[in-house]
Amino acid sequence: MKKLLKNMYINNLRVILRCDFNVPITNGNITDETKIIKSLETINYLLNKNCKIIILSHLGRIKSIEDTKKYSLLPIKNLLEKYLNKPIKFADNILSEETKNIALNLQSGEILLLENTRFLDIPNKLESVYNDEIAKKIASLGEVFVFDSFAVAHRNHTTVTGISKYLPSCLGFLAEKELNMLDKLITNPPRPFTVIMGGAKVDDKLKIIKSLITKCDHLLVCGGIANSFLAALRLNVGASLKTQDANIIAELQKIMLANKEKFAFPLDAITTTTYSNNPSIKNINEIEKDDVIKDIGAKTINKYRQIINESATIFMNGTMGIYEEKAFANGTIEILNILKNCKEKVIIGGGDTTSAINKLGFKDVFNSVSSGGGATLEYIANQSLPGIEAISEEDEIEILDL
Repeated sequence: MKKLLKNMYINNLRVILRCDFNVPITNGNITDETKIIKSLETINYLLNKNCKIIILSHLGRIKSIEDTKKYSLLPIKNLLEKYLNKPIKFADNILSEETKNIALNLQSGEILLLENTRFLDIPNKLESVYNDEIAKKIASLGEVFVFDSFAVAHRNHTTVTGISKYLPSCLGFLAEKELNMLDKLITNPPRPFTVIMGGAKVDDKLKIIKSLITKCDHLLVCGGIANSFLAALRLNVGASLKTQDANIIAELQKIMLANKEKFAFPLDAITTTTYSNNPSIKNINEIEKDDVIKDIGAKTINKYRQIINESATIFMNGTMGIYEEKAFANGTIEILNILKNCKEKVIIGGGDTTSAINKLGFKDVFNSVSSGGGATLEYIANQSLPGIEAISEEDEIEILDL
């Protein structure tokens, strides 16, 4: 068991808190506040312990100076002030002496939000390529490190795995809950255990599929992933998105041959063509060379409904089709409605799946929704993540000379 915030002595200490505020922002407005709201439990706990809080987070991918103009954390600062009903200090240069002076002079109950950690990537990738000197310098701002950014725990980034080398460290409440939730899938899930795996590229999820197929009783595939499996079965998927890698196709064939009783594939699909966007309903064996599969059809929904209703645990990662377009959202909506009726049995994977449930009206329906995308899948596959492993049960740290 990793050290947990609830078991740490933190009263009146300067706490560096690594959050995940990587939220969608349009024209300066945050369009999905879920991650920020989930962080409030840890922040309020620290405030109740009279801590001086220094918050770190990334936002977006920063590849140029121009990107820094689009991905400032100032909108997050303003929203946090509203939720916490208190002013928050802001430092736009993480490594400056001015920022260090502000941090070291914080009073109990004060909060300092540092600018986007990925601004450190311009020009030398000091965040996304691990840099021990930078980790040590940031660690010098605090006395304790709390890691509560599960969604990036699969990254060996400076503010993810480095600060805990130099400070007593623990997991915040969000990270603790994520691990407890996912451990149910890894250890001994109630059976039958069904996995619904969608998304675009099977290449990105092959590792997790190979891991889950040994644990689950049913694997329902959909989206671009299903297209690749169908192509591996030598069925025509027309011009639909599928893997082009012959080695991946061969690997899928091996997996299906060894686990053929576990797989469920689409029976029908909503399609368009390369020359028309008018939807058609076709059986899978009727797909022609110009067809593009964009959603599952009613036969597939009914088939998947039967399996889901007989399941005791369901893990869903990915969507049934191109849910962003209204004409091709029905499959995802119908599957989510089925899951809604057995929501206590359901764990929703993060990333695109979370975006889908928010967009399609299921935002507050499911109790177990992971904040991670790649982190969620990697944890299920490997039972470990760099950001989690960096939090030790022992205080094996290097003492800083402040």
